[in-house]
Amino acid sequence: MSGDDNNVNTASSSNTTDTKPRRTSRSIKRKKFDDEVVESSLPTKLIPVERTRRAKRAPNPKQVTLPHTKWSPKDDLKLILAVQQCSDLALVHKCVKFSQKLTYQEIEERWYQLLYIPEVSRPATAAIATLTPEEKTAIERKTLWSSKEEAILQQVEASSQPKLEFFVSLLHQHPLVFHPARTPRDLMIQWERLRQYSLLADQTVQPLNLGDSVLNFSDVEEQLTDEELLSEQPDPVLQNELRKIDRRHKIEIRKLEDEIRQWHTMVGGPDNGPFSFDLDNETYAALRGRLVRYLMRSKEITLGRTTPTHQVDVDFSLEGPAWKISLKQGIIKYHGGEFFLWNFGKRPIYIDGHPVIQGLTLDESR
Repeated sequence: MSGDDNNVNTASSSNTTDTKPRRTSRSIKRKKFDDEVVESSLPTKLIPVERTRRAKRAPNPKQVTLPHTKWSPKDDLKLILAVQQCSDLALVHKCVKFSQKLTYQEIEERWYQLLYIPEVSRPATAAIATLTPEEKTAIERKTLWSSKEEAILQQVEASSQPKLEFFVSLLHQHPLVFHPARTPRDLMIQWERLRQYSLLADQTVQPLNLGDSVLNFSDVEEQLTDEELLSEQPDPVLQNELRKIDRRHKIEIRKLEDEIRQWHTMVGGPDNGPFSFDLDNETYAALRGRLVRYLMRSKEITLGRTTPTHQVDVDFSLEGPAWKISLKQGIIKYHGGEFFLWNFGKRPIYIDGHPVIQGLTLDESR
């Protein structure tokens, strides 16, 4: 029995070992679906990684921070061309027109920076390269004239009256002397400028005779006579314009005189006494205020305030503040030897202490 039991145990153990699944740590190579590819690509376990701070880069001792400069690329190009032409900073300061006013010390300092400081010359050169060809050509044509260029132009005679074709040939004869941006028109203009100031080779300047007395303005004025001034023929166009202006002024004066006469008729100045003036046959009555006096020349007049759109015969605003007075405060009418007053304003009118309210009439004998 013991032997059979051992066999049974051995068979059962072998059966149990056969039923256990096999496991291995190696990955099985097989085709994966899309979702499996995504999932398999993810890490199964996140391992924290310590972040290391980057060390700050040490500043370069050779790097120099340049201050903001007021020199534009056009100014730098003007300075370089002018110095190449005349080799004189003082002349450049006097003759070259920069974008802003610069002193001689500033021009000298800028020129030395362009020569000896690469941190300044390199950005300046790069900025000059950004200029358009038209801008460069315009600056080059206006640059200073060198002494060699002017020496060739001074040899042209003043009485020769050269044409533009002559300067074309002159420019072809001396291509290394004249600046490449020079044109025949530029040469002709510069030659005319030299002839104007008597700087050509065949021109001479007469010295001033110091023995003769130099007349000043007062001496010349004493020598002039009125007869010489009046002997000139008058200009007909000028005389016609003067007549028109004179006529226009006379018309304006007449209008002003008519207005003054009308104002004298309507409004007069204050008098010393209440009845210090005489009424003529055309005057019916006189209304006197604190400042002005109105002569009633018609049988009906209106009282109120005058505005640009409303006119009245008696303007109370001439007496002072009249904001309480209506535009048409009332009417005074003369009829049958009596005066009648109608009040059309909102506020009453007082006559000898008696109020005349809106819509009522008051009659007064003359």
